[in-house]
Amino acid sequence: MIFENNEAYKMAISKAILKAESQTSGEVRVHVDKKCSGDPQKEAISHFNRLKMYKTKNRNGILIYIAYEDRKLAIIGDKNINEKVPDNYWENTKDQLIDSFKKEEYVNGLVQAISDVGEKLKLYFPYYEDDINELANELSQGEGK
Repeated sequence: MIFENNEAYKMAISKAILKAESQTSGEVRVHVDKKCSGDPQKEAISHFNRLKMYKTKNRNGILIYIAYEDRKLAIIGDKNINEKVPDNYWENTKDQLIDSFKKEEYVNGLVQAISDVGEKLKLYFPYYEDDINELANELSQGEGK
């Protein structure tokens, strides 16, 4: 997969996260696994907790989870986001990401999805001058199960 051992792609993703977070107080993370044998939503929640994304001041973290060999993904938000957005709020972003992956536009698709997440987050969680980057912007990776 292109995300493995490719520093240029990892840097592009980190830069996209930094740019998205420059317009919102929300925090964005991306986690990539090879496999996900079960429900990607549950796996995303597991990684969300492992990455301690619930520890943001405003409880406004978003995780984009991708299991590339099993072609699964999920986008989940923390408590305060989920209280404000409609149930299918992330579906268009997921659909656009899937379309990009089908065209093998992995990095461009993910960069666009991160940008879309930032745009959506700023509606509910605008950027403040004293905002602190509370979570790492690097791509998180694992093997998955």
